[in-house]
Amino acid sequence: MIWGAVRMSVPVTISGEEEQVRMDRAQRWVLALTSVAALMVSLDNQVVATALPVIRLRLHASLAALEWTVNAYTLSFGVLLLTGAALGERLGRRRMLAVGIGLFCAASAACALSTDAGALIAARAVQGAGAALMLPLALSLLTAAFPPERRAWAIGIFSGVTGLAVMGGPVIGGAVAQAIAWPWIFWLNVPIGLVMIPLVLTRIPAGAGRRATLDPVGLLLATGSALGLVWALIRVNGVGWASKEILTTLAIGLLLGVAFVAWELRAAKPMVPMRLFRSRAFAAGNAAGFCMFAVLFGLVFFMAQFLQTGLGFGPLSAGLRLLPGWAMLAVIAPLAGSLAGRVGTRPLISGGLAVAAVGLAWIGLIARTGLPYWQLVPPLIVAGAGVSFAVPATQGAAMAAVPSAEIGPASGTFNTLRQLGAVFGIAIGAAVFAAHGGYGSPAAFVTGFGPAMGACAGLAVAGAVAGLLVPGRRSAPAALAAAPDAAPDAAADAAPAVVAEQRLRHRLAGPLSHALARA
Repeated sequence: MIWGAVRMSVPVTISGEEEQVRMDRAQRWVLALTSVAALMVSLDNQVVATALPVIRLRLHASLAALEWTVNAYTLSFGVLLLTGAALGERLGRRRMLAVGIGLFCAASAACALSTDAGALIAARAVQGAGAALMLPLALSLLTAAFPPERRAWAIGIFSGVTGLAVMGGPVIGGAVAQAIAWPWIFWLNVPIGLVMIPLVLTRIPAGAGRRATLDPVGLLLATGSALGLVWALIRVNGVGWASKEILTTLAIGLLLGVAFVAWELRAAKPMVPMRLFRSRAFAAGNAAGFCMFAVLFGLVFFMAQFLQTGLGFGPLSAGLRLLPGWAMLAVIAPLAGSLAGRVGTRPLISGGLAVAAVGLAWIGLIARTGLPYWQLVPPLIVAGAGVSFAVPATQGAAMAAVPSAEIGPASGTFNTLRQLGAVFGIAIGAAVFAAHGGYGSPAAFVTGFGPAMGACAGLAVAGAVAGLLVPGRRSAPAALAAAPDAAPDAAADAAPAVVAEQRLRHRLAGPLSHALARA
């Protein structure tokens, strides 16, 4: 499907002139390879969830060990994203993407070979480090390969492939663990990576990132701040908000975050140019992306458990029953990337997350033991469709507002905040769940599940409000001009997209939909 989508050529007419909207060979390879890299990273976030019961039995793991099997990956991934982006700018995006894929695959093999929970947790942490190189550099290479007027479309395809991982992950994890053996959820990464590495090194143009020196102080402060905050969010459900551990790590994380901002404002070569946040589109896009991932991961975390613990389905059956909602990510996200060119990103972000809030609240209100599955299908589709419209729009709003020379740091910042949003969403949902219910019985689980879905709906509303702050299509050039330190390149790159996409996308959306359906 990926290669079929990137090979298509769609004729459109603009001002009476016939133009072929097609990619050259290098752009096809960039879109295909970066999408597969994102697929690997995103899929690994999902496959483990439905395989955890089997892992517990085979490795005699405790509940805490199972929790860290997931959290070690999330923690490592979240705190190293900015570092991965910076290394790509310094040492070359293409080279470091290949290194990241190699590290990810080696760690996947180590996960598969683990004979106890401790070894698995350590390997998962290394796997997260590899993913922290892969995801921001994949988005950086993709954004750099396409001109501003084509980026929304390319990011839509990229987001749709990520949606496939979210959709298929629970099903694949449950099927593999149930039908073969749990190590194969990790072995599957190895042959894909071995094929990917030489293709990345030979088919993706080397490109030119920023050749400025690294910002080691900024790297340490950003990593330490993210580590403190993520650690607290992961551990809070086990030890409580009032514990010394949580209060200390939160305080350290916040203080290091303040120190990071202060350092970056005065650094000659900052890792994250703070001037980027003067762009309302970049700041609001990041805030909406944070809330969007909080909603998405909170929904994934609790729905899989509700279907198994609350309604009694097995891992594979639960994964299959998530498909109606998850399929929206694969179907709608690529088309939403094209629609953004016609209506702008603001209505897709705010409207999409508002619709998602309705679906989530609907799920929370009807949840009960013995609930017929068919009653879950409509709200799952509503929630999935809402998030699907927002996914490419948040990426487009944030990345279109940055100059070409700052794509790497902007990508790392955007993805770090989204990952922190994922952890935040699970932590908040779990705290609400624990305050109202538990795992003692299906009824006890459902008692906490409803309020947890309400909390996710609240996060979706917060994201919709943030989306309202994204400039409209007519005000986008003014927003860029309002941030002169973002460099003239920003206006040169992003402002033409506002004009060109408006003329192009309304003719592209229909043919593109048919082409994607055929692919």
